[in-house]
Amino acid sequence: MDHWRVIDTGLRPAAQNIALNRALLEARQAEEIPSTLRFLRFTPSALLGYHQSAEQELNLDYCREQGIAIQRRITGGGAIYFDETQIGWELYLHKRELGTADMQLISQRICHAAATAISALGVDARFRPRNDIEVDGRKISGTGGAFDGDALMFQGTLLIEFDVEKMLRVLRITAEKLSDKAIASARERVANLKDLLGHRPEAAQIRSYMVEAFESEFGVEFSEGDLTLSEQQRYKDALREIDHPDWVGLVNRPASDMPILEAAQKFAGGLLRAAVTYDLQTRTIRQVWFTGDMFIQPRRTVADLEAALRDLPVDRLEQRVNAFFADRRVDMLTLSPADFVTVVRLALKQPLLASAP
Repeated sequence: MDHWRVIDTGLRPAAQNIALNRALLEARQAEEIPSTLRFLRFTPSALLGYHQSAEQELNLDYCREQGIAIQRRITGGGAIYFDETQIGWELYLHKRELGTADMQLISQRICHAAATAISALGVDARFRPRNDIEVDGRKISGTGGAFDGDALMFQGTLLIEFDVEKMLRVLRITAEKLSDKAIASARERVANLKDLLGHRPEAAQIRSYMVEAFESEFGVEFSEGDLTLSEQQRYKDALREIDHPDWVGLVNRPASDMPILEAAQKFAGGLLRAAVTYDLQTRTIRQVWFTGDMFIQPRRTVADLEAALRDLPVDRLEQRVNAFFADRRVDMLTLSPADFVTVVRLALKQPLLASAP
């Protein structure tokens, strides 16, 4: 039986956690360490994806007022908010231990195991493609992975008593999205363990169940460990670069290059609003938020549609929306897929687009 390592690096500032990401991934790629399960927590932090600009993605004034650190991840993806109300878990593995480089298959395998661990706490957690773990249709853990050569870093978060409103205020989004109704809608999309269980679960219990689930899934045995000397040196080298304004400002594009455009339209099925973050340089829809007076079941549908439209070339909008609704059963009374296309196109016709290249 193979022996893997489990470590808990505790509560740390974002720069230290990101530097440890690089150190452990590099060490696993160099085969200096065994495959490792790491638990971690963040002090309040707004984390950019590697290719993102802080001015375009974050409410910088709010972050400064609240003492929220801004940091850049070593992986892609969108901006996210972390604080002590979440527990992070990460796996550092070698490709040969997975039998595939297909990230969808890897996500399914790892998330099924993590869902088993979360369920052991007393909830019914399930993997939901592409990379979420949910309880009764509400997200309780988001995940993602990235390869560096033959080494994989797969990351997940577990919501304990997460404040959705704070997350929304950290991000650069519209005033409509911060309305009481919109905040309540966002809270309905996520699940906190404390709310589900009626108490805050012990971190040691969470770690124990996660260890057991991954041991069972991979047929291995975990041993408690510490950072090796090589990891500590890699960490120090990485921290010098990452804990620096030049790293955070690596991508620096003005907010004016990515305006938020809004429109609303009354349809037979109800009032539908769209707020669109649009990249003028690449003519790409970065993100869409839909709100309004509408009835849609399952309730995850709007969130799933928003996810499906992220980073989408504008000329593929109608095709993507039609494909999304063709692939699932949705009850939305007389609202139609074409209505979603129409309101997004209305937003994209706003005057700011006159300056597009």
